[in-house]
This record gives sequence, structure tokens and C-alpha cells, in this order.
Amino acid sequence: MHPKALLDACAELVRLTLKFDHPADAIVARFFRDNRGLGPRERATMAETVYTVLRKKQLFDHLAPSGSGPKERRLAILGFYGPGDFLRSALTDQEVRWLDACEKVDPADLMERHRHNLPEWLVQPLKEQVGAGFWPLVESLNKGAGLDLRVNDFKAKRSDIQKELAQAGIKAVPTPYSPWGLRIAGRPALNKMEAFTRGDFEVQDEGSQLLAMLVDAKRSEMVVDFCAGAGGKTLALGAAMRSTGRLYAFDTSAHRLDSFKPRQARSGLSNVHPAAIAHERDERVKRLSGKIDRVLVDAPCTGMGTLRRNPDLKWRQNLQTVEEMAVKQAAILQSAARLLKSGGRLVYATCSVLPQENEAIAEAFSAANPDFVPMSVGEVLTGLKVSDAAKLCSGGEDGQLYLRLWPHLHETDGFFAAVWQRK
Repeated sequence: MHPKALLDACAELVRLTLKFDHPADAIVARFFRDNRGLGPRERATMAETVYTVLRKKQLFDHLAPSGSGPKERRLAILGFYGPGDFLRSALTDQEVRWLDACEKVDPADLMERHRHNLPEWLVQPLKEQVGAGFWPLVESLNKGAGLDLRVNDFKAKRSDIQKELAQAGIKAVPTPYSPWGLRIAGRPALNKMEAFTRGDFEVQDEGSQLLAMLVDAKRSEMVVDFCAGAGGKTLALGAAMRSTGRLYAFDTSAHRLDSFKPRQARSGLSNVHPAAIAHERDERVKRLSGKIDRVLVDAPCTGMGTLRRNPDLKWRQNLQTVEEMAVKQAAILQSAARLLKSGGRLVYATCSVLPQENEAIAEAFSAANPDFVPMSVGEVLTGLKVSDAAKLCSGGEDGQLYLRLWPHLHETDGFFAAVWQRK
């Protein structure tokens, strides 16, 4: 595609995305469906340009007024993902001079808000939690996410999949904590690999894999993934159960569960039973009360731990959203807890880094439910032979009560988890 046409297309996609009426990934996907003539390189350039604009929106909003032309074009120029000479060939002389001036701006001369590119309501909670790690965290959020795989160890061995990837020219290294994971460099077309179509691996962040490990689902047990979504953790649980027992995948979205069916078919698991529920008090849930061995509540949340891959979320959420989400999370956790039999295990998890959605929910649940005894996540992970488990934890007298993962420390998304055993 001609540079000018590609820049125009980038500007239009930036304009659509900055309406914030739908998630960015959905807007990008729809744009590509409507413009099927775009090749892989054009799609990659356009998507990365949009995500760069979202990551650095406050900085680019600060620089854009000194330019000319439609704002979405100026933002697309600042965030353009590609060679500088290619971009400049699409610009007017005035735009080239403006871009050169923008690139000469010393970051040290910028206000803090133009360097961290975070909404103000989010800055203080992060600073309070990570202290001196705030700027390393900011840097990691603006780099984008890596790519992790979970090997389906019901069907395959991690070492064998690593070798198969190497034969395809894809370098993969074992993840440092999850025994199922492989970390990939770049963005290869994994869905075209035979190992993928065989169901031998799934794309899944290492942090998400660790959440499934905390459930420690066993053969022949009754297990519930209470907010299953697209089923990534469900598949990990089913493999851990060796396709025995009964694993319920509940979700309020039948559409999400439908998208899970092809993944389930590839996985080779026969013990998974997806079921759409109306709400957390659905009759299907009530019928299982007191009968379940293990429950995972991967609760709906603001997603503030996924900003590396979903940078639009920081502009689409606010403190009111956080407060509304916390009410929903507490209700879901309380309802899910009723499923457990005596001696059963409950895991509450989010992909948020905000204490209101994490420690506050866990502490309130513990206070209201004395028959649920908090378990040390550090001890659980150590028992599962996860190396350096203490480095993954925070809270409690020994600092190991909760799972607390951070992008800048663990190279995962930001995750939280708490674990209880019912008396």
C-alpha cells in the first residue's frame, strides 16, 4: 500500500478507536473485516499504530496541537509503527518539520503526566503499591505484552512442543514459574501450526496459568470455573484433572461459551461441561450447592493488570467503574462459595492491580465467612514445586498470603489471587 494511503487508513482507525464506544481490539477486528484487502503488514502497522496512540495518549495529546490537519492524523503520525523514512514520504514538508520538532523533545522536560500516560485516578494507587517500581512498571506497560503458551500436558510434553516450535523457526523458552508454559519471541502465526490444530497448546499468559495451578484440581473431582469466559483456565483445569471427574464452565455470556467450543474440541477433554447462567444465583448454581470440591472465581474486573495488551481500558474506566465492579465481585464470590463442600477449596482471582478489587474483596469475604480459612498462596505454590514462589506473593504476616503478579517484576499481566479452604 502507498504510504499516504496507509497513513490515511491509520488515521481513520485511530479516529474510530478514540470514540471509546467499544473495546479497541473489537474496533480493530471489525475494521479489518470491513477492509479485507489489507495485507498482513498493513494490518500489523495499523494495529500497532493504534495501540501506540492509546499507550501514549496524554503525551500525544500534548504534542498534537502544535501540528496541523485533523487531530487523528497528527496522532497517527506520532504513533506510526514503521520505518521513519516510509512515514515521512507520506507527509507534507510542514508535517515533516513538526514531527522532527516533536522527536527532539527531551522526556526529562515533560510533565510527569505526559511521561506516565496514565489517568490521574490510577496513578496514586500504583505509586502506593510499588513505590520505586512505579516508573519500571510504566515502562513495562508501554512496551506491550509478550506471548506465552500453555502446553496441554494431557496430550503433549512441553519439551516436545518446544522442539516442534524450534523446527518451525520459532524460539520458545520455558516460563520461569509455570511448568506448562513456553514464552515466544515475536508474533508468529501459531494458529497455522499442526501442534495448535492438534490441541497441544493454547495461547495463555503465564500468570493466568498460575491461577489455574492454585486450584490444584485433581482426578475424579467436581470442579467449577465460575466465570469461565472463553475457557482458557477451564482447559488448564481439565488437563490437570486428566479429563476425569466433572468440570463445569459457568458464564453469563452464552456467546463467550460458544467461542470456547472449538478450543474444547481441540483439547481432547471430555470432562468439561459449559453452561450459560443468568446470574450468580442461577438455579443451576443452587442445585450444586455444597457438592463441589474446588471453585475458581476469575471475577469480572476492570482489567487494570492487562494494560500492556489492552491500553484502552485505562481511558474507558474510572473510579466509579471500580466501585461498581467491587460490588459485583463481592456478590459473585459469596454466591460461588456456597458451591463448596466441607474441605473444598475456593480461589478468587482478578486481572486487576487495584486493591479495591483484590485485597479489599478477600479481606471482607474472610471477615464475613469464618468457615472459610485463608490459605497461604506461597505455601500452595511451593507445594506445587513452583520455584521462588515467595517472589510471586504479598500480604499476610509472612508476605505470602496472596498471589500478586506485576508486569515489571514477573513479565506477566497483573494478577491477584486469594485461596480459602472450607472447614
